[in-house]
Amino acid sequence: AFIACVGDDSFGHSMREAFATEGMNVEAVMIEENMPTGIAMIQVAATGENSICISAEANGCLTAEKLAPHHHLIEQADTLLMQLETPLCAIEQAAKVAKAAGTKVVLNPAPAKVLSDELLACVDLITPNETEAEVLTGIKVVDMDSAQQAAEALHAKGIERVMITLGSKGVWISQNGHGEQVEGFRVKAIDTTAAGDTFNGALLTALQEEMPLRDAIRFAHAAAALSVTRFGAQTSIPTRDDVELFLTQQN
Repeated sequence: AFIACVGDDSFGHSMREAFATEGMNVEAVMIEENMPTGIAMIQVAATGENSICISAEANGCLTAEKLAPHHHLIEQADTLLMQLETPLCAIEQAAKVAKAAGTKVVLNPAPAKVLSDELLACVDLITPNETEAEVLTGIKVVDMDSAQQAAEALHAKGIERVMITLGSKGVWISQNGHGEQVEGFRVKAIDTTAAGDTFNGALLTALQEEMPLRDAIRFAHAAAALSVTRFGAQTSIPTRDDVELFLTQQN
């Protein structure tokens, strides 16, 4: 299921219909009257790196009160995946509901912002990039040693598994007192806009299928690598067949 607020406009209606066509449960994709759908203006440099300016609009309507009728979707789920482009009150509430129900909480803390210890204590897996890890811990991530230091600071907040994404260097995964780098794939990037979202979605797909952790990360790396070779956000996200073909070619 997907929980979100979209505007009462062509963007909002078409997105809701597209999600339903993909087989997603859209009962909690709420259409806000007299509100436009949130949009992002994305600038892409020649290197493929991006700069994003967001107008939240309907995204800002997803409050704890709006979330309340949909708690059952969280309670029935195996895993709750969240990021930070909606009001924190609902994110914190969703995390508490999930924790109480035994639903695993995965947080992609983007865009970077300071978060409460109360929220972080509900998180089972967190996937910050270097900038987000620094904002959350005060530790500048410049190499693998500093990545582990940041991971340990997040473990101290109660987070069992920390996965710091390092761009072309892959990820630093830390759990059970041990950290290691899992390298990604080398590709020619033309647009990195959807890399983080693609990585997180693919990672959870793999973990839900009970892939071993390193295999799950490799699957997510492959999906993210493919996404940066294409322009756009949703349009750059690869299919399952694309990812499996890429992995076969890499092997």
